[in-house]
Amino acid sequence: MRHRVAVLALDGVIPFELGIPQRVFGRARILEPPAADEKLYDVVTCSVRPPGPVRTDADFSILVEHGPEALATADTVVVPASYELGPVHEEGRLTDELAAALAYIAPGARMVSICTGSYVLAAAGLLDGRPATTHWSSADHFQRLFPKVRVDPDVLFVDDGDVLTSAGVAAGIDLCLHIVRRDHGTAVANDIARRNVVPPHRDGGQAQFIRRPLPEAGLATTTAARTWALGRLEQPVLLRDMARQESMSVRTFTRRFREEVGISPGQWLAQQRVERARHLLESTELSIDQVARDAGFGTATSLRQHVRAALGVSPTAYRRAFRSTAAGR
Repeated sequence: MRHRVAVLALDGVIPFELGIPQRVFGRARILEPPAADEKLYDVVTCSVRPPGPVRTDADFSILVEHGPEALATADTVVVPASYELGPVHEEGRLTDELAAALAYIAPGARMVSICTGSYVLAAAGLLDGRPATTHWSSADHFQRLFPKVRVDPDVLFVDDGDVLTSAGVAAGIDLCLHIVRRDHGTAVANDIARRNVVPPHRDGGQAQFIRRPLPEAGLATTTAARTWALGRLEQPVLLRDMARQESMSVRTFTRRFREEVGISPGQWLAQQRVERARHLLESTELSIDQVARDAGFGTATSLRQHVRAALGVSPTAYRRAFRSTAAGR
């Protein structure tokens, strides 16, 4: 049976964020024969009440065809942001209606929030003692309201195993793509990203708030340097060589890069090499030593250190886990 994702639409829901799970999970497909193009997830939208209209924060309501009983069938529950959380946002407690709806969720279901949907998870006690994030503008209030939660206001999303939280709006796309990548590998996630014309991967630790996400008019960017580096990840890529692509000093380039991307050139380069290694581990029979060389880590030891730091497992364990998942489809 396909993995079932239930999206909980609360009054005041933001339509953009409500649609993210369907756009990501709903378009995840098996890529290879004999089951090519078969859906990997079933996505259902439900309300805390019997089927009927749900208000949004826009000038329209939506008709939700499933009540809270749909939560009982979910393997993953996604709670998008709402601007009408009432006692959840003001007092940190669930309404009786919302508590009754959440009670349908089966033990072991994966819980996911987008933006201030994290307030619902926290009010239900699901984030106590755990790391979590929310929209940066709500982080201080969220921390005061839920002091037991280890709030990180700077990251795009936090993966804590069976409970995952994201920052606002587009970070919800990043988190859903991350979940697909975790479930089914980079090829499936990248295919969804291409269909939706979004970046295939932004690491969860990337900053939420980038000081200058778009360059000022007439100001040189670091795009050419990133393109140049991506074309030669298997080779040594020095900071001075990246700066040379933009005709900048190393100091200016480093500052401009961080302003545009949100992380340092070294951190970005390590992320891209981990992504290359993941792809090779999933899709080839190359030895760990060869994967290390082709991804630009040089040695198997360096590869293991970076993959374990990023993914929490060794390259061999990652390959084994992914292939076990693929074999079970």
